[in-house]
Amino acid sequence: MKILLVEDDKQLVQFIEKGLIQAGFSVESAMDGATGLRMAQDMDVDLVIVDIMLPILDGYTLIERLRRAKPNLPILVLSAKRSIEDKVKGLEIGSDDYLTKPFSFSELLARVKALLRRAGNMREDISFKIGPLEIDLLARKVYMNGQEIELLPKEFALLEYLARNKGRVLTRIQILERIWGYSFDPESNVVDVHICKLREKLGIPRKNGLIRTIRGAGYMMTDED
Repeated sequence: MKILLVEDDKQLVQFIEKGLIQAGFSVESAMDGATGLRMAQDMDVDLVIVDIMLPILDGYTLIERLRRAKPNLPILVLSAKRSIEDKVKGLEIGSDDYLTKPFSFSELLARVKALLRRAGNMREDISFKIGPLEIDLLARKVYMNGQEIELLPKEFALLEYLARNKGRVLTRIQILERIWGYSFDPESNVVDVHICKLREKLGIPRKNGLIRTIRGAGYMMTDED
């Protein structure tokens, strides 16, 4: 699942990104409100975290415009503005929750998960079993024929994305945008390289098996022989 963080404090961005990535999310960030609004409108994101005091375009304006464009997108305000008036305004203009700074990351993560569940975006799957492959989403572990396979974070994210879309062809652009983010190079071969690494680590054939190459289209996970 992908989260967009709109925050101009670089140190805080790094802190939140690290925690969310460790929790299994894909994260994109923007340092000003105008860029954040554009990314939220253009990208396929599941939730947006927005600061209020942002350069170029403030958080209130961002939320109002984004709510009109994507009425069902969960929005969490993360702000140092702590007054009741600020909180009420943030909720009235369209945010779904309001968390004040300073905050504990555990509370931020709990609120993110609650918003995603409420929006119907947080799937309740805690594991996948596709043929001999098992993916434990809670423990972030992968097993092939009962043997644990060590994967890097991007490899795990790619495998999870394929598994969640089993039977559906995913284009390279879709995979790049979802796993590598907004600034990807569409000419990059990073998807093909990671698919090859996944196949090698999982011990599956190069073009068929669990992860199939669909010529001229992309890749698809299937449990069919």
